[in-house]
Amino acid sequence: MTTTTGTEPRMIARDLRFSVAPMMDWTDRHCRAFHRVLSRRARLYTEMVTTGAVLHGDRQRLLGFDAAEQPVAVQLGGSDPGDLARAARIAEAFGYAEINLNVGCPSDRVQEGRFGACLMREPTLVAECVAAMKAAVSVPVTVKCRLGVDDQDTEEALDAMAQAVAAAGVDGLIVHARKAWLKGLSPRENRDVPPLDYGRVARLKAARPDLPIAINGGIATIEAAKERLAEVDGVMVGRAAYTEPAILLGVDPELFGEPAPVADAFAAVEALAPTIHDALAAGTRLHSFTRHMLGLFNGRPGARAFRRHLATAGMAPDADLATLRAAVAKVSRERPPAREAA
Repeated sequence: MTTTTGTEPRMIARDLRFSVAPMMDWTDRHCRAFHRVLSRRARLYTEMVTTGAVLHGDRQRLLGFDAAEQPVAVQLGGSDPGDLARAARIAEAFGYAEINLNVGCPSDRVQEGRFGACLMREPTLVAECVAAMKAAVSVPVTVKCRLGVDDQDTEEALDAMAQAVAAAGVDGLIVHARKAWLKGLSPRENRDVPPLDYGRVARLKAARPDLPIAINGGIATIEAAKERLAEVDGVMVGRAAYTEPAILLGVDPELFGEPAPVADAFAAVEALAPTIHDALAAGTRLHSFTRHMLGLFNGRPGARAFRRHLATAGMAPDADLATLRAAVAKVSRERPPAREAA
């Protein structure tokens, strides 16, 4: 893998039309390398990285990525404007195309650090953070937020956040169309239990045509993405893109009017093979890639055998490309019957 060093030319973020959400423990550099062979145009995100980790941790491990992943954005977690500005400057030097501020994560650890979703209560502070990062970097700065938290009125809370960050010069607002309940729900429950309210995000866009707005939450198909794109500027897909990665093959042709980079899921594996080969030679284990690929053949005869082979032989220390290809060989190449859109 060709890891960025900070000397590569910066790449300005593409439009908001489609992105894969930042997901902890999932959207690491190996996942992003895989997703990139499925779509040239989808914007990819890192897992959330805290400012403390960026400023004091192993930056190469935390921020290093392959230039082939571009366009890729880094998501930062923090609430101190000075720390965020310094972290953003470091991330820009690594070559990231966008700096995104997390104002949506509801975990206890995030709340204790006074960042994430609890910042929905502090739009003025979020605006100060955005302004500090904008002054520090030349790449776009965006915010990912919720509709509100706990007992907040979602009309007032989201309007206040949008107004504050827009005044600070934010380049885009990505809204997870659910509230976050900081008390009483786990982070996992916060992804499903609070009801979706796409209409609230559409009303925000109608009221703020000047502000680029993308929507996140519960979007599981390209057809559903198209529906949302009739109302907002972009869609961000999370778990569906991870658990059913083949849907990414539809992004370029269906949303951007361009051919997909590969013909099908089988071709995607071969397109990723050189990256895997180089990573294995550098000491990375096959499982670091294949754990993100388990859903690639969902719906095809042999998909279960594919997953089982990777869960057994693919875990071995000496597992290699032959192991992956042996798993793929268990999958039928006949096209599965079309499934109805969720």
